[in-house]
Amino acid sequence: MHLLRHPDLATLLDTLEPDAELVQRHLWLIALLEWIRGTEGSPQAAVARVNLLLDILASRPPTQERLRLFWSRLLAALDGSTLLADYGFSSRNAFVSEVVQRLYAKCLPASPLTRDAAELFALAMPAALDEHWIAALPASALQGLGKLLTVPCSGARAITHPQLTHWQDTLLDALTFCISQIRSAGFSADIRLRMERDARAGSPFYALNQSLEQLRAAWLDGRCALQAAHDLRVQLLACRDAADTVYDHLDAYGISVDLVFRLRQLRERVQRACALLDCLLDDASLAHSGRLIAHFAQLGQERRSLGALISASSSLLAAKVAQRSSEVGEHYITRNRSEYRDMLAKAGGGGALTALTTALKFLVLATGLSAFWLGFWAGLVYAASFVAIQLLHCTLATKQPAMTAPAMAAKLRHVADSAALSAFVDEVTHLVRSQTAAVIGNVLVVFPTALGLALLVAKVRGAPMLSPATAQHVLDSLSLLGPSAVFAAFTGVLLFASSIIAGWVENWFVLHKLDSALRYNPRITRVLGVQRAHAWSRFLRAHISGLASNISLGFMLGLIPAVLAFMALPVDVRHVTLSAGQLGVACAALGQDVLREPALWWALAAIPAIGLCNVGVSFFLAFRVALRAHDVSDLDRSRIYQAVRQRLRQAPLSFFWPARTIP
Repeated sequence: MHLLRHPDLATLLDTLEPDAELVQRHLWLIALLEWIRGTEGSPQAAVARVNLLLDILASRPPTQERLRLFWSRLLAALDGSTLLADYGFSSRNAFVSEVVQRLYAKCLPASPLTRDAAELFALAMPAALDEHWIAALPASALQGLGKLLTVPCSGARAITHPQLTHWQDTLLDALTFCISQIRSAGFSADIRLRMERDARAGSPFYALNQSLEQLRAAWLDGRCALQAAHDLRVQLLACRDAADTVYDHLDAYGISVDLVFRLRQLRERVQRACALLDCLLDDASLAHSGRLIAHFAQLGQERRSLGALISASSSLLAAKVAQRSSEVGEHYITRNRSEYRDMLAKAGGGGALTALTTALKFLVLATGLSAFWLGFWAGLVYAASFVAIQLLHCTLATKQPAMTAPAMAAKLRHVADSAALSAFVDEVTHLVRSQTAAVIGNVLVVFPTALGLALLVAKVRGAPMLSPATAQHVLDSLSLLGPSAVFAAFTGVLLFASSIIAGWVENWFVLHKLDSALRYNPRITRVLGVQRAHAWSRFLRAHISGLASNISLGFMLGLIPAVLAFMALPVDVRHVTLSAGQLGVACAALGQDVLREPALWWALAAIPAIGLCNVGVSFFLAFRVALRAHDVSDLDRSRIYQAVRQRLRQAPLSFFWPARTIP
């Protein structure tokens, strides 16, 4: 009971002045909430202080009446409907300006002299504790606060509807503002044109105003508004579902981060409107109102957090990249033995071409250029080789995971369903088998092909392609005892980055309708001719993502080690197929005696480790992006991992070899 002797509460109640200036009333409210939070940092202690305040006010009726008058005048000076409708929403998707705003909020003091209810709320509820103690308030405390703070509606509406409280009047206005924002977003050209035809033709956004007016009329006339509220809620959910159809048309129209931002805000505003409806119609216990205020306290923390801003922005980018690359990834997953054998054949072709790439890289190194130009020309060789592999419909193993992870994550929208989860685990097994086939096909072909090519070059020119010292250095650099695994993991990051670039470039190409511009633009068709313009349009539409991915990866593999070496960071790249090819060339230079060297066997042991790091890191990063894009909860993620582990225990061979297809 030590709280009864707390001197600050007595001082606060004695200094309560309903007729004080605006800023003084705000300062008193801020001080009261500081007292409620206390110094314990405990939600239970704060709840105890609220109960203490209610008990003291109940024993002092004059002070209770002064507080009611104070609260009435404070509300009359503020526009609470804007707080309820718009708090927590950004006006636009502008990362830099949001960062600056949040830095200002952290570094500059805010003034309590304001008529903006949102600004006052942020000042009065600045602590992370606020969300927790408000959520912990028991029903008795909520009802006590409700009786204390419920004031009649003021203004013209109070004359025609004397039964209306200020809280109810504010909720009705907030609903109006919130629904107007939803209609505005739904009628915007970027969203409307991307909706399904049926959703656009019978758009539920048209009927929102009518449903709202029916609810308002029923509520203000004192009639039962439950049916009108139900109709409005159905319309709101229909608007959300109509907006969700936009995601089904990304391949035709493309998507921007700003569009993803507006779609998410539309969905969140629908949730806000439903929460306001709950507070208006079904809140005798004030539980919904308490949850709404606690949610606002949480939003206030997020609005001040740079980490939350970065997380939200990365989620927007994740949605953009994952949505655009999922269709491409489907082509890299094998599901039966026929597709598995086809993947082995394509991977063999990729391995043969990579052997030639390895030889060309050593040729570039022999020129003795400076580090930057060596990296540039090596990157050009890599890029040209990867593009050739793509155009010849061959496969480079580690190029797959960054594309296939979004393809799998696209199946996670209904992961709560057991059948959908089982289907997803099936996709995981298909992917692992595809990776196994691709890596085996690449490595089994690139090593002997590079070895044979190096022996042929040595026979033609009368000297080995590499000097014995250089060949020995290749063996030592690839050794499992060295940093090869770390460099391979770094290469996995580059593989992931190339997929991000590919998704961005393809989306940019589609968003700006460059395929139709190439096909129909009069100036282009005059230069190329109609048929050739059509052919170029089809080619780029089909291959733009792969070209961007392969070219960017090639130059990153060549240039990034050179740039990092300039900054005294000794980081190199290790790609499983290129490493196997380099090992073959080194063995040709050292001859049969290399079989007796431990360095060869340590280098051979490193090849599977390099492949695992390449594939694992690139897939992990891409899969995390895809999970974030689809907002998969931590609980659902745990269910996913558990299901994969269970499949691994029950049918481990299914991850490496396809089961026989039963006719």
